[in-house]
Amino acid sequence: MYGGFGRVILTAETEKMNKTMCLRYIGLILFSAAGGAWAQTTFPVKPIRIVVALAAGGGVDTSARMLGQKFTDAWGQQVVAENRPGAGGTIATEVVARAAPDGHTLLMTSMGHTITPAMYKLSYDNIKDFSPISLFVQSASVLSVHPSLPVKSVKELQAFAKSKPNELLFSSSGNGSGQHLTVEMLNRMAGLQLVHVPYKGTAPSILDLVAGRVSGSAASAISTMPHVRAGRLRALAVTGAKRSPSAPDLPTIAEGGVPGFALDQWYGLLAPAGTPKDVVAKLNGEIVKMTADAASKERLMTMGLDPVGSTPEAFTAYLQTETVKWGKLVRDAGIRAN
Repeated sequence: MYGGFGRVILTAETEKMNKTMCLRYIGLILFSAAGGAWAQTTFPVKPIRIVVALAAGGGVDTSARMLGQKFTDAWGQQVVAENRPGAGGTIATEVVARAAPDGHTLLMTSMGHTITPAMYKLSYDNIKDFSPISLFVQSASVLSVHPSLPVKSVKELQAFAKSKPNELLFSSSGNGSGQHLTVEMLNRMAGLQLVHVPYKGTAPSILDLVAGRVSGSAASAISTMPHVRAGRLRALAVTGAKRSPSAPDLPTIAEGGVPGFALDQWYGLLAPAGTPKDVVAKLNGEIVKMTADAASKERLMTMGLDPVGSTPEAFTAYLQTETVKWGKLVRDAGIRAN
């Protein structure tokens, strides 16, 4: 009897201990889940650095600073835009590819990101080493010339350039940039011999155009139109498939006399590969809200930027398609890095 009673007592105590352990285990699970939620809602926990693949003053730089202000307003953390121009944007891109994947180091880049793999031996993979956040905006560039050039249309530029082969200098933000490809496409599709002059960013390339040290360029509306309005440059056309909302009176290059010509710039935000999905989603959410906001949309479109605000998945697919498309043109045209 005694032994049986002892076994009953032992069993009851065991059951009590098991219940206590279960409750503690459940509490631990709930605490961990709460901790995960806390981590998600408190990102960012320190200043964010947006590394910009081109020099200050261009469309990529302007887009980075606009997004930076949006993030600061939303989260109260300082956002610093850090310009790392050079080597077609690969210097800045490598910095971010090697950064900690925590969402605090980001890359603002352009179509050059999908061009450089065909031009350089890269230490990173432009698709696999990044977590795409969003395609922010798309934009047609503005083909413009110095006022001293006696041309006022694309057709007049074609005629004048053909009379002076290899004499007209056209600047770009660097080898392999969208501006560079515009020059190459004009040469190939219009039968011209414009001379490409690469710079380390849009701003210095436009400054030399305003100074008359080069004949023309095809840069973002943000960088070009203020000079056009001030009479320092003459706009001939936009490079995209459709007219720009910031300059609706300007024809496209295709309308101006080069059928089939279409090249749209774009700016997008990337994070290092392995960045947590909830962090990517939080960053993406702010971009989507910004591009959907009426006041923000109007501001962007006034600068010639068409708001997009894509999903990370759509941006990934877009990068893959663009890499194939521009890689073919680079190889066909024999474009080389300096």
